[in-house]
Formats: sequence, C-alpha cells, structure tokens
Amino acid sequence: MTTIILQLPDSLAEQEYDAVRFIAAKFYESGKLSLGQAAEMAGLSKRTFAELLGDYGVSIINYSVEDLKDEVNRNAGI
Repeated sequence: MTTIILQLPDSLAEQEYDAVRFIAAKFYESGKLSLGQAAEMAGLSKRTFAELLGDYGVSIINYSVEDLKDEVNRNAGI
C-alpha cells in the first residue's frame, strides 16, 4: 500500500479522519476502489463504511445505468 502525506488547512486538522473517509468514499463512488478497499483505506469495517457512505452523498449501489441494464438483461435471460 502506498502512503500519501496530505497537508490539510489548520481549520480541518481536527477532522483528519473525516477527510480520509471522504476521499475513500469518493474513490469508491468513482469505481477506483472496491467497497473493501475503501473501507480499509478509511480504517473501518465494510459494514461501517457502507453505512457511512450516505453521509458523503455516495450510494452503496455503485452501478452505471449501462451496467444495471446489462445485469437486468442477464438475469432476465435476454
């Protein structure tokens, strides 16, 4: 795992963990990280991280419209 040093303004210093969780949530939302990877980055269990996603406006269901259509068609036998 790579370590990145992020300099936060003093006004955010007390919210260091929130910043890391926000970044992890956004990486999950963009598809760059799986739920497990993002949870690990945030230092949380998958369940706790999944529950936290809504706080950052990120849906636990991370499918594009096309992916969702493909999944529906596969399950419908089309």
